[in-house]
Amino acid sequence: MSEHPTSPPVGRVIGTDPATPLEFWVAVGDDCFLQLDDVVVVERSLPGRAEPIRIYGMVSDLRVRHEGARFDSDVFLIEDGVLPAQVTEAAKVLATRFEPEVFVPPVPGEIVRKAVGEARDQALFFDGMERRIPAGLSRDGEVVHANLEFMDGTRGAHVNISGVSGVATKTSYAVFLLHSLFTSGELGAGAHNTKALIFNVKGEDLLFLDRPNRHLDGEQMARYATLGLPATPFASVELWAPPRRGDPSAAPRTGSRADGVTSFFWTLAEFCRDELLPFLFADAGDERQQYTIVVHNVTARLRREAKPLGDGGVRIGGITCRTFEQLIDVINDRLEDEGDRGEWAGRSIGTGTINAFVRRLYASRRDAEHLVRGDVPNPGKHRIGMQGQVTVVDIAKLSRRAQRFVVGVVLRKTFQEKEETGSREPLLFVVLDELNKYAPREGHSPIKEILLDMAERGRSLGVILIGAQQTASEVERRVIANSSLRVAGRLDSAEAGRPEYAFLPTAHRQRATILKPGTMILSQPELPVPLVLEFPFPAWATRPDEVGDEPGDAEDTRDPFEGLEE
Repeated sequence: MSEHPTSPPVGRVIGTDPATPLEFWVAVGDDCFLQLDDVVVVERSLPGRAEPIRIYGMVSDLRVRHEGARFDSDVFLIEDGVLPAQVTEAAKVLATRFEPEVFVPPVPGEIVRKAVGEARDQALFFDGMERRIPAGLSRDGEVVHANLEFMDGTRGAHVNISGVSGVATKTSYAVFLLHSLFTSGELGAGAHNTKALIFNVKGEDLLFLDRPNRHLDGEQMARYATLGLPATPFASVELWAPPRRGDPSAAPRTGSRADGVTSFFWTLAEFCRDELLPFLFADAGDERQQYTIVVHNVTARLRREAKPLGDGGVRIGGITCRTFEQLIDVINDRLEDEGDRGEWAGRSIGTGTINAFVRRLYASRRDAEHLVRGDVPNPGKHRIGMQGQVTVVDIAKLSRRAQRFVVGVVLRKTFQEKEETGSREPLLFVVLDELNKYAPREGHSPIKEILLDMAERGRSLGVILIGAQQTASEVERRVIANSSLRVAGRLDSAEAGRPEYAFLPTAHRQRATILKPGTMILSQPELPVPLVLEFPFPAWATRPDEVGDEPGDAEDTRDPFEGLEE
């Protein structure tokens, strides 16, 4: 057993409280202190063993009290010097590791030291992580590592992040993890080919990942240096946004950024050929309705009868369609025609069911008419590609129906392409917020099935899901269960009590309700105790006023995470 670096004693194991192999109390010595999340080590000698057992643990709770006092009011007498008493401080320690693995409790009176250097790495199992990336900093400024083998599919995959909207900075942490993955060097030569697909679901903070943040001050840059990461924006970013309504040139609809953004849409030919119609009915509640039979029958009929014109348009039964409205008019005509109704809607389908489908189809016109079209020259340049290392698809300004359509279509295509390659390499990380909207606990939908497939088979295909949501209790259980790394930011007190957060000890659940932005709780398979960490302010701009030529261009005295979008 290697010797741990010398560190001064901070206390001794208490004998008045029972010590168990799982937890024990430490009396903190004079002129010393322990805080939550400090890592400590204590040794115990056993008969017949030449080397002592080393017990590592983490401080999970602290208490201070007067010894000698019986009543609450005694504090006044003690402070006046009338009643003799002594202030004592004690720390509760949760055991994390035994070396060697002989599970015995520490003996009262044994010296307790802070674990530093190699001892800290042993206590937190960092020493056994052959491939690890910086996941943040502990409260005392030490690096917290995440085991890459539980992210890239080697031994596990997927990350799930929970927290209150606007406070938990879920998406910000997901993007920081990507930055750590791409720049830590642990991916080796494969880092250049590794891709990330990010859906921007709110605001425009993800449209500036390639621009430096001029509000990044010296303190934050020093934190990046401690983590061994460059304080730089992402080097290779593609930005995609939906086209403006009524614009014949299909210019991208963005507010604060216009350069470097390409609009995306699907041609009518692709819509029919690739069977995209069901994604307009991708709400989980729709699948419980009978009209979904009509949806699937019409989808199959479009694939067979729509003839591509070569420029994005289609011809169905001699009628040329170049807009989404024209396409749904043709579908409606076929469903109203008694001769075609049976083939397009299905046999024995009632008029009421058909009308329910038609009503919803026309209701989707405004949501999808600028996303499905055949009236723009060179439509190929508006097809979402993934040539850059990071691809951002902006769906923030779309309606909920249109958001589901875009997410479903892009994920299905991406997953199918990975299946066709038959190889895990290169890895693809998919960042998706509001997971409860796309993979809800109840009901079924095309998007939910894709996400379930990704959660269960993505590891073998090199597709890694970094999902985020406000409430894990509303997300499909299998999606959560297949996530090796689980992260919690600020949680609502009622949500923190749900079974989905059983990976958090009671003390950590309580702390999760008061976490500040930029502070997260990370749970990973090898560690029996979750780790509380902080991550630095983004080195990339998150809004127009932060864009600068170099980090630190402008002095900023505000809270770095104040106003940061999810």
